[in-house]
Amino acid sequence: MKSRTLIPLFLLALTGLFPTAGNAANTAVQPVPRDEAWLKRHEGFVNQAKAGGIDVLFLGDSITDGWRNRGKALWDAHFAPLKAANFGIGGDRTQHVLWRMQNGELNGISPKVVVLMIGTNNTGFERDRVTPRNTTDEIVEGVTAIVQGLRTAFPSTKVLLLAVFPRGEKTSPARAQVAAVNEGIARLHDGQAVHYLDIGAKFLYPDGTLPTDIMPDLLHPNEVGYAIWAAAIKEPLAKLLK
Repeated sequence: MKSRTLIPLFLLALTGLFPTAGNAANTAVQPVPRDEAWLKRHEGFVNQAKAGGIDVLFLGDSITDGWRNRGKALWDAHFAPLKAANFGIGGDRTQHVLWRMQNGELNGISPKVVVLMIGTNNTGFERDRVTPRNTTDEIVEGVTAIVQGLRTAFPSTKVLLLAVFPRGEKTSPARAQVAAVNEGIARLHDGQAVHYLDIGAKFLYPDGTLPTDIMPDLLHPNEVGYAIWAAAIKEPLAKLLK
């Protein structure tokens, strides 16, 4: 992996770009990079930002990243004409998005709207199925740090903050944690700069079941899921772009 200088969060806070973390032990607010392949994707986004011309920025993890494949036809039809850019990377947690934000992905652009969804990879357990990732409060802190960083970097930009999508077939600890995270980040809505939108119910049957014909792995949308997503944010996004 290439040698890189990681700027501590507290130094960024002194410059006013990012807020200080309330809990130094909270990994969700401690910006970190990932592996070499991830860094190459990040560098591609940095170069894309330098080129400018981005009015709508989608920021997130694999669910956002999926607009490039399963959602591509819908992206080309609905979002590409809006001068939208997709800065989603599969597997990202809040700490990875924070690192990307403070290492060049926000430079050279001033989007009218940022569409943000992040946090599902902070929930649950690590691959050992024993070690918890982050608590609900920690994840809310991480999302809050991202929103505050965006507001500081882009004072005139509006943030469309999406609730984390439901995961798992039925009610479960994972689904409950996502719901609790959404309850926490909903408080970031101010109706001016930050607009919270929960479209999760649109993916569910009336009894709360998440169908596999919308999310085959009960986490990532397929083409049908991306069509639901596109339809759900089309009007809210248009209003924010006025």
